[in-house]
Amino acid sequence: MISSWLTKCIDVWVASHASRQVRIKKEPSVSAQDTPKPAPGPKLPPYGPSITLAQAKKVAAAALEPARMNQWTMVIAIVDPGGHLVYLEKLDQTQVGSVEVAVAKAKSSAIFKRSTKMFQERLAGGGDGLLVLRLKDAIPVEGGLPILVDGKLVGALGVSGGSSAEDEVCAEAGAAALS
Repeated sequence: MISSWLTKCIDVWVASHASRQVRIKKEPSVSAQDTPKPAPGPKLPPYGPSITLAQAKKVAAAALEPARMNQWTMVIAIVDPGGHLVYLEKLDQTQVGSVEVAVAKAKSSAIFKRSTKMFQERLAGGGDGLLVLRLKDAIPVEGGLPILVDGKLVGALGVSGGSSAEDEVCAEAGAAALS
């Protein structure tokens, strides 16, 4: 009984709407020539051989020089191009939370082939820069830098323990160690 009533209602509705014409407004077509080109992304380095333990220790020693000179407590994490930990050094009295932050900065820099400061600057710009927050493993804080040898990415380092600016000073010193 209900199904026959429902069928009648549907038939009445269809009949009452059948005479109506639906007009779809066609948007003007846009050619590829009319579409502006997006700005190019950064030039990223090619991959090289993975950083060795000896190279990682050299990078860490260079990164810790400014920290020791200024009595900053720091953690230095060195990863291979895939973001896997190769070497970690933590100065005495460095906050324990900085260990994971240094590793995360190093991984972010390695897998995205860029400094974590680039993410920080993009995020600070707002707008579509907020998309950085949705990138898995992207850390938008200074202190993560790629390690390049002969222009090729061999790994990355992450530094944590001081202010972001102090972390970046140490990271820059470490990243320059193999140049």
